[in-house]
Amino acid sequence: MTLEKFGRKLPTVVYFYLKKSRFGTLYLIIQKPTIMTIEQMMMQSEALIFGADKPISTTDIEQILKDSIQEEEDIDKEKLSSALDAIVEKYASDFYPFEVKQIGGGFQFLSKKDFYPTLAKLNGEKFTKRLSTASMETLAIIAYKQPITKGEIEHIRGVNSDYSVQKLLEKELIVISGRMEEMVGKPLTYNTSKSFMNYLGLNNLDELPKLSEMISQEMIEPTNALEAMPTENQTEVQMIVSEHGELIEIEKREERSEE
Repeated sequence: MTLEKFGRKLPTVVYFYLKKSRFGTLYLIIQKPTIMTIEQMMMQSEALIFGADKPISTTDIEQILKDSIQEEEDIDKEKLSSALDAIVEKYASDFYPFEVKQIGGGFQFLSKKDFYPTLAKLNGEKFTKRLSTASMETLAIIAYKQPITKGEIEHIRGVNSDYSVQKLLEKELIVISGRMEEMVGKPLTYNTSKSFMNYLGLNNLDELPKLSEMISQEMIEPTNALEAMPTENQTEVQMIVSEHGELIEIEKREERSEE
């Protein structure tokens, strides 16, 4: 007995099958494709996140799932969002040494920070290399001022930044985003890259600390010792312990001898 399938879909999303017996009788069978449940969607999405070598976006997951089940209609975005939230919540548990985080505009499996010392020993200097102070300064300026030219970076830093910019390009933390057309010579402009987002564990640039918040922080000024001294007419407060062990204040006036 053989089974033949016509590669044809109807508008109602059903398949036609012809079942042929050895006696030559044909049977028409109509079958609807299976609709993916939220549990299946969760498992499929989890597999995609695990198998991806970089953060995978919700849009990419949606398209791959749609292609894998050959569905003409769009994947239920609300159901997919719930499935992805469930995956994140699942691996947030202390039971797992890794988690699923949204970074660089997508989802990715990452080891939890508590296991960094162990992984650093396993991978050697790969996880111990850090950016220089000059590179960090340059990267911070680009992050908050992008798009920005190298001349503008040097104006802010007050020093030549050729080496720092080159190193950041080599590490793929920044990219050349275009040219500043209105400036003389049309210099190149720089922006941060997706690798920068991954490096800092950010999902988007809005998660960067706000400059206004950092600038508005009040500085604590020390008390002036001279201002703290009591004047002639001020009452000096003295702290003593009562019979019941409580700390209480008493007023004491200093008596000045007449000369």
